[in-house]
Amino acid sequence: MTLRSDESFWSPQVRQLVPYVPGEQPKIPHLVKLNTNENPYPPSPRVVQAIAAAAQQGLQLYPDPESTALREAVAAHHGLDAAQVFVGNGSDEVLAHAFFAFFRQDRPLLMPDISYSFYQVYCALYEIRCEPVPLDAALRIDVAAYARPAGGVVVANPNAPTGVGLPLAAIEQLLRLHPRQVVLVDEAYVDFGGDSAIGLIGRHPNLLVVHTLSKSRSLAGLRVGVACGQPHLIEALARVKNSFNSYPLDRLAQAGAVAAYEDRAYFDETRRAVMHSREGLALALEDLGFEVLPSQANFVFARHPRHDAAALAAALRERGVLVRHFRQPARIAQFLRISVGTPAQCEALVQALGPLVAQAGAGPA
Repeated sequence: MTLRSDESFWSPQVRQLVPYVPGEQPKIPHLVKLNTNENPYPPSPRVVQAIAAAAQQGLQLYPDPESTALREAVAAHHGLDAAQVFVGNGSDEVLAHAFFAFFRQDRPLLMPDISYSFYQVYCALYEIRCEPVPLDAALRIDVAAYARPAGGVVVANPNAPTGVGLPLAAIEQLLRLHPRQVVLVDEAYVDFGGDSAIGLIGRHPNLLVVHTLSKSRSLAGLRVGVACGQPHLIEALARVKNSFNSYPLDRLAQAGAVAAYEDRAYFDETRRAVMHSREGLALALEDLGFEVLPSQANFVFARHPRHDAAALAAALRERGVLVRHFRQPARIAQFLRISVGTPAQCEALVQALGPLVAQAGAGPA
């Protein structure tokens, strides 16, 4: 039976939403998957052991709604107090709560015009007026351009999809420009060479820093996100969370995340391996004629002056390699975002690209 679609049941706001579109999660086996910035290495063995142990007892009971052990582990890792830590079901949920808690203001929310596209989706969902601030000609965040009235500021640092990072002095400049508004710094990729702003929390009551365990701790499939800030910001997030879902993190997620923070040696080993592969990949792409932006993330952002990015992405997929291409905004339509894989995965990408860029081909459209 075919069911008829009837949008008349939808609210007017739902009709206007343009949802975020995640990167392809293919069902085809054996693809070299370099399109969604997942960590190419598995999580710490201690994480797997902790999840297995948690699965053996207590699943008939609700989890700790405050995720106390996890918040304490995060706080210990960063030299904070547990009252300065909030956790949620992936950093996307943490960001969603933060947008609702802090940015429904009379003035617009400022954000880079090229950044994580979910930010503008949240604005549409919560009816937040946003004002994109253009990146400069080198696709860097132009901090001076944020010196304007605002109801808040959100930046990704390192930025996505460019991978370009800001120094802490620039983050402090943003905080000084907007001392009475929340400045949210989304540090999803900071562990791959960026400068974390968490150390600034003690002297900036308007700073909220968001982390994820999906990237540097190899837990994209577990869904754990973190926010750090002074207690008055964390309390606001908790009020939103407890008005939406009092039990966002299950027992398995809490146990696995605690173990991930406790295994510092494995965390350092794998993130350094990713950074080493990133530098090698960037050099290999440059040897093939690509322009590669300086990256502090677990991906590179690159374009080839003689080849259309969409055509390259399609040709790579035919050869079993997935990369991410963004058609919008127009300024980045000729770039490919390439996740850093294992050395073998990076080599497979380079080998597939070699013959493609050697062809005369059509230049960028």
